[in-house]
Amino acid sequence: MKASHVKRAFRYRFYPTEAQAAELSRTFGCVRKVYNLALAARTEAWTRQERVNYNQTSAMLTAWKKTEGLAYLNEVSSVPLQQALRHLQTAFTNFFGKRAKYPRFKSRKKSRKSAEYTTSAFRYRDGRLTLAKMAGPLDIVWSRPLPEGAAPSSVTVSQDAAGRWFVSLLCEDPSVQPLPATDTAVGIDVGLDHLLTLSTGEKVSNPRHERRDRARLAAAQRRLARKAKGDGVNRAKARRKVAGIYARITDRRRDHLHKLTTRLVRENQTIVIEDLAVRNMVKNSSLARAISDAAWSEFRSMLEYKAEWFGRDVIAIDRWFPSSKLCSNCGTVADTMPLNVREWTCGCGTTHDRDVNAANNILAVGLTASVCGAGVRPQRRTPSGQPAMKQKTSRREP
Repeated sequence: MKASHVKRAFRYRFYPTEAQAAELSRTFGCVRKVYNLALAARTEAWTRQERVNYNQTSAMLTAWKKTEGLAYLNEVSSVPLQQALRHLQTAFTNFFGKRAKYPRFKSRKKSRKSAEYTTSAFRYRDGRLTLAKMAGPLDIVWSRPLPEGAAPSSVTVSQDAAGRWFVSLLCEDPSVQPLPATDTAVGIDVGLDHLLTLSTGEKVSNPRHERRDRARLAAAQRRLARKAKGDGVNRAKARRKVAGIYARITDRRRDHLHKLTTRLVRENQTIVIEDLAVRNMVKNSSLARAISDAAWSEFRSMLEYKAEWFGRDVIAIDRWFPSSKLCSNCGTVADTMPLNVREWTCGCGTTHDRDVNAANNILAVGLTASVCGAGVRPQRRTPSGQPAMKQKTSRREP
């Protein structure tokens, strides 16, 4: 890890006054408008095979503010508007680098409501945060302290679909340092019956957060469906109720994954996982709900950035490696392995728990790839010539 401190975002909930809420809502709308205007201008230039950069869109913003129809852009802080243009520039950079799809326009109803303020647009002193264009500080619930002596380099204010307000402060955190090196390594097999199965034999149960609130969610969705589209206030209340249930599910899931990934990173020097194509797996309509609730992609993302923070290694093996069908004792690959088979006996006489065996194989292949300095080659065909596609789920939703 580099000697410089890691930058972390510390997120807190806050309760704005009516004036602050109105100012922030106005800012969100202006940020979305500027982003969409700049995207439209760049798209039009793209059709002419011309490229427009950030400096050109910044000059456009200055011109837009002088027009009668967009004069209201002057009523909010200019910093979040400039940051919106920078975010658009990043989106195009990722597109041209083939790391992302072409940027999309922001929807008033569906897009995330947020605005980013840099140091010139906020004041943070003695635990009090005041944003530009506001007379007083935000009423923030400081659920945990910022790092001692921390000075936020940027502040992002957002409102979720449930109507909750959050502020995220980006600070350097000196407490994030590499952990002492160990010789421990673990292989991880993800699933639905159990969220994780470790090569140590431990199985982590799947909390199934969405299923716990499914009845409440269905009832709230039915109430929303009965509201007439022209019934603004009542329909908005019903929509917030549905969003609140989704937010509760998301918060519980994220909290569980944070605790789980932190524990794995602290206990192991090397963590081996599978490079699963979750985006393709959720196309299975009968399993999409359960796979999404398991949040395998979010689990991997947390694992990787925490490993980088604390000096650990995460190795992803090829998704086509037949970890479930390979005997970890003798190396024989079974011809078939139906999903309902959870325990099987190899010809060598070894009886395997399907998931523990897979985790052991994942660990062995990952460590071999690490020593050789190369990745695992795709194994798309079994000895019989059939596709060796890895199946991680059962045909029924648990």
